[in-house]
Amino acid sequence: MPQIRPITDLRNTTEISNLCHAKKEPIFITKNGYGDMVVMSMDTYDELLELAMSDAAIAEAEAELARDGVTYDAREQLAALRRKHFG
Repeated sequence: MPQIRPITDLRNTTEISNLCHAKKEPIFITKNGYGDMVVMSMDTYDELLELAMSDAAIAEAEAELARDGVTYDAREQLAALRRKHFG
């Protein structure tokens, strides 16, 4: 369940930091009852960024397949790469 905290809780930075690391998920900060910010640990941010990059790469590959319609056999391509780079 997402953590939702008022902006005044940011006064206690140690508590917020500990919560970010313990929950390993973003904390949503509200201001006057409305969403204002999201706070998370660097590890959580890195995981989300890596996931987003993977999703983007998959979307790019799917678009390329839809555009060109060309597929390759993975075993053949890996064997070709091994021959090329490892003799």
